[in-house]
Amino acid sequence: MTTALICGVAGQDGAYLSQLLLNKGYRVFGTSRDAQGGSFSNLERLGLRKHVGILSMAPEDFRSVFMTIKACKPDEVYFLAGQSSVGLSFEQPAETIQSFTLGTLNILEACRMMDKPIRQYHAGSSECFGDTAGIPATEITPFSPRSPYAVAKASAYWLVNNYREAYGLYACTGILFNHESPLRPSRFVTQKIVQAAKRIAAGSPEKLTLGRIDISRDWGWAPDYVEAMWLMLQQKKPEDYVIATGHTFSLQEFVSTAFELLGLDWYDHVIQDPNLFRPADILISSADPSKAQTKLGWVASHKHKAVIQGMIGDY
Repeated sequence: MTTALICGVAGQDGAYLSQLLLNKGYRVFGTSRDAQGGSFSNLERLGLRKHVGILSMAPEDFRSVFMTIKACKPDEVYFLAGQSSVGLSFEQPAETIQSFTLGTLNILEACRMMDKPIRQYHAGSSECFGDTAGIPATEITPFSPRSPYAVAKASAYWLVNNYREAYGLYACTGILFNHESPLRPSRFVTQKIVQAAKRIAAGSPEKLTLGRIDISRDWGWAPDYVEAMWLMLQQKKPEDYVIATGHTFSLQEFVSTAFELLGLDWYDHVIQDPNLFRPADILISSADPSKAQTKLGWVASHKHKAVIQGMIGDY
């Protein structure tokens, strides 16, 4: 039986990845800073909580990481942990950068010291590319980070590349573009939009307040993206991959579609507030996932409207 360790198992991607691996017959362990008192609502929601072994681990503490990996002896490690909000990273830059860079370094070093080969997946981010100006980013597009979150993810990316080259580790980074699901936390703008639209459709008199809506992103479906993570660790050699739908649309289109699917006109229910604008933002983020399609055989199953419909669910 193949054993996997998912660092950050409580999040959206950790929960869906747990589901995927359990369905493939894996033994799955997950980490949390507090295994006893942590909230695992996403695992509960998917009916997986009792099937995943939860271990306490602090990614920034090397001894904690080393002892966790030594205890569960994984064949595969998926490092998904860290402060995941771009907006929050402007308020907590030190915590954000430390959570990714030290966490990634400790995982790499601990795996290097084990007496068995361990395949590692590290969660990268499209934010590393910055504004692509409408030019689809590939695996060789230079990074131009515009937030503390993106700087942290870029640093982690180069750590992975360095350990792969210097020590011959099977370690790779998935450069994932935005991916959504009903498990998205409410602090993310996509979930904020969908939940507000559902409440308004149910009779709430509220207005949805947003910052910039002229930004454009490539939004995909989270369950698709965890499959890509798994596929990366099944290849003969480790490589980095851009994971995205290949289709970019604006946040205004996201809002319009969400309200339209619920029989509403968004103009009647949405207002903009400049106070919600970020100190620096990316106008356009677009992707070319052709390498993943060619080498992994992976293609996104959900695009634009299907992603939003999936988030709305059976309203």
